[in-house]
Amino acid sequence: MLDVLKGDEACADWLAALDDPAIPALPAALPGALDLPDVLLDLAVPHEDINELLRLRAELLASPELRALLARAVSGLLWHSGEPGRGVGLPEFPAAAGALGRSFAVFVFVAALPYTRAHHRERGIPDDVSRRTLADLGRNLAVHRRRFGTTGLLVPWWPTRHFRGELYQLGRLQFERVRLGRRTGEGLAAAGVPVGPGDPAISVHIPDFRGPMSPEACDDAFARAREFFARHFPEEPAGLAVCQSWLLDRQLRKYLLAESNIIRFQDRFDVLRRAEEPEEEDDTPIVFVFGGSETPRELLPRRTSVQRAVLDHLDAGGHWYTGHGWCRM
Repeated sequence: MLDVLKGDEACADWLAALDDPAIPALPAALPGALDLPDVLLDLAVPHEDINELLRLRAELLASPELRALLARAVSGLLWHSGEPGRGVGLPEFPAAAGALGRSFAVFVFVAALPYTRAHHRERGIPDDVSRRTLADLGRNLAVHRRRFGTTGLLVPWWPTRHFRGELYQLGRLQFERVRLGRRTGEGLAAAGVPVGPGDPAISVHIPDFRGPMSPEACDDAFARAREFFARHFPEEPAGLAVCQSWLLDRQLRKYLLAESNIIRFQDRFDVLRRAEEPEEEDDTPIVFVFGGSETPRELLPRRTSVQRAVLDHLDAGGHWYTGHGWCRM
């Protein structure tokens, strides 16, 4: 598989980044064959994937090269753990890497798990918050199986935030410790907010589970977040929340009622206006609303107001865009 990775530009860059001599080598081991199922179930990995991951574990451990790569990947992932924007992420492996390539990131996260839990304990993170946060790994495996019918991670870079101590599940929403990027920082400064690029903020994410994102559920999540970050990260004032999502596209107001959950969620945020032309994100609502983009549009259901809004807008020649919003915590 290493030859396949070296032939892929993104993976080759990742391998080169792992060679940085500044990255301290961490011992990395996978649970035994008898223990791995329990570890995976605690991470909410679907039952349908357990046997396949056990088979792939044996395949990985049979290769000295892949065992070495696993250790390097864990060390890179956890480098400067807890510091937003640091560390070496995980790329999407090319299809030629096969079943083990689709699931290699799962084993990286499992091997990193003892370090992540130790970091949570050092910060005093409650065990239930830790457990629910890291269970997002299983949700992402479920998303892959729903779309493709196989074991794997569609976006292996996403759970890196959870396992590096940057993102936490707090009620209905997820909250991530971030540093403002250049465009967002400059946009906020231009809007009169006393922040700029590099300043700390909390990025809000809306996972597609846990039921409706009602105003009551979101109020509860924000209340939890205010208390959580003040208690466990007091050195990093979390006064500003940012959100980047197609759910903040103001065009949704043409299709949804003002009292709908999505519009009520939009009302929490001021949306930044950017000078540059926004990029079309038509596939994003298709993926999140319908579970994938492989089904022809004419066959997609129109049972809910959101489904009809997404499809009617596209059928009329419109496009969807990511909204960039901010609010006070």
